[in-house]
Amino acid sequence: MKGKIAVIVMAVLLVFYLLLAGVRAIAFVQSGEPVGIAIGVALLVLPLIGFWALAREITFGIRSERLVRQLDELGGFPSNDLPVRPSGRPYRDAADAQFPAAQAEVEAEPENWQSWLRLGLAYDASGDRKRARGAIRTAITLERTR
Repeated sequence: MKGKIAVIVMAVLLVFYLLLAGVRAIAFVQSGEPVGIAIGVALLVLPLIGFWALAREITFGIRSERLVRQLDELGGFPSNDLPVRPSGRPYRDAADAQFPAAQAEVEAEPENWQSWLRLGLAYDASGDRKRARGAIRTAITLERTR
């Protein structure tokens, strides 16, 4: 729940920033000076890139959360019996021990979104966020094309 609130706050702040930057950008463009026009265009382009990135992350979060719920409803959610630190993150050694099974499952069924999602969750438990996101994106793509 904290994560969703943080995303909403960041989205609201980004929209506020876009509005302020847009007003400034228009003022710079209307100045008629080449440098002012260049600054105005940059003020419009850079926030739009930020908005695109935020929209992409929100979409990823919504889709991955939906898949996790779906996997849980199907009874395919991996066991959550890993020992955890006081922060709630699993100990890496314990998470790494479960990783080979998830990887073998993907190798056996490379077109199964559930296998890719479990692999993504295993990567995440091991602390490898980049590979976790990649595996979860693959799961999302496979689930959408089935």
